[in-house]
Amino acid sequence: MTTLNEWFEKGIPAKDFIDSMKVHKENLQSVYDQFSVAVEDQSFFQDVKAKELRAIVITEDWCGDAMMNTPILLKIAEATGIETRMILRDQNLELMDKYLTNGTSRSIPIFIFIDKNGEEKAVWGPRAPKVQEFVMELRSALPPKEDESFEAEQKEVYKKITQAFTENTNLWNEVYNSIKATLKNA
Repeated sequence: MTTLNEWFEKGIPAKDFIDSMKVHKENLQSVYDQFSVAVEDQSFFQDVKAKELRAIVITEDWCGDAMMNTPILLKIAEATGIETRMILRDQNLELMDKYLTNGTSRSIPIFIFIDKNGEEKAVWGPRAPKVQEFVMELRSALPPKEDESFEAEQKEVYKKITQAFTENTNLWNEVYNSIKATLKNA
C-alpha cells in the first residue's frame, strides 16, 4: 500500500501542473491573479507554518471546482510554507477511492494535508459548504434527466457555475475561510 509520503513524492509540483493544463488554465490563472489572502491573517499563517504541513491535491484539469479552489489553496500555501503536489484523479483511483465524497463519489478537488512524517492531519474538499449550496440551488432548477431539454439546460447551468467560480469573489472568500477552518484544526 502506497503511503501518503509516497503519494506526495509522486505528485506533480503545482507550477508544472498549471503549465500543463489545457482546459481551465486561463480561469485558474485569473482566480490566482485576482485573489489575495487577508493581511490580518498573519498569526494564522504563522500557526500553520509551525505545523510544517504539505498538501496532496487530487485534481484534474477539466474540473471547475479545482479551477476555483486550487489557486486559493496555492495562495494560502505560499503564505504558510505548505509545499503542494498534484495527483491526477483518473490515473490514481487507488488514492482517490480513499477520499470519496459521501463514501461514493469521486468528487474533486480533495486537499490532503500531511505533516513531515507523512501523517494525515486534515482533509478538505471538494467544496466549501456555501459553494455547495450555491451549486445545488442552480441545479435544483434543472428538469428531470429524462426531459429532452435536460442536457441543454445542464450546459447552461455549468456555464453559470464556471462564470461564478471565475468571477465571484464572495465564493472565493467562502473557499478561503473553509480551507482556513480546516487548517486551524490540522
